[in-house]
Amino acid sequence: MRADLQVQAIESMPFAENTYIAYLPGRQDCVVIDPGLEPDLILSFLAEAGLNVAALLNTHGHADHIGGNAALKEAYPDAPLIIGAGDAAMLTDPWENLSAVFGTPITSPPADRTLQEGEVLEMAGQRWQVLGIPGHSPGHIVFRDLDRPVVFGGDVLFAGSVGRTDFPGGSFDQLAAGIRDKLFVLPDDVVVYPGHGPATTIGSEKRTNPFVGLTAGRLG
Repeated sequence: MRADLQVQAIESMPFAENTYIAYLPGRQDCVVIDPGLEPDLILSFLAEAGLNVAALLNTHGHADHIGGNAALKEAYPDAPLIIGAGDAAMLTDPWENLSAVFGTPITSPPADRTLQEGEVLEMAGQRWQVLGIPGHSPGHIVFRDLDRPVVFGGDVLFAGSVGRTDFPGGSFDQLAAGIRDKLFVLPDDVVVYPGHGPATTIGSEKRTNPFVGLTAGRLG
């Protein structure tokens, strides 16, 4: 029986972005998903919990999801920084990651590793399948736990909503197709930890999501 995954959410302002720290009971290593713009909150939790970072995972390259990369990488230099290949350029380009648009240019260290659809990551006792779901950003990826009903979805599927598609490289058709073909085929009890807002489930969003669920008439 696989141990239950412990998930700590840390909300970073000003965009109410969710950073997630995922770890197994009895282990001191963890993964940090999408370090946000208030890295001190993340670092404080890690210190209090006595956790060491095995990897930094980015679902995509927008500034609110990579803003804490530099501070986390400085604190845990051996932790590889990992992102989908299609968004890797955003890490070091403030125009690409949209931070320059808001007048506060942000850069991240470059990726130590980039990922493609279908790859499997094994770290901190966890196994994650990489699902490529563009539409919010060109190289957006989602991490699906292969041993538990859990998905870290970034800005793809929210409780009652979906990620914005009006940014450069965005496409609602791509986003909706990815959700339908790669997320809605998962069991209904799979928990989705999104980049903003509360956690939800695949079943709930299939039934009620007004953009891509049954009520939207997009599942035929």
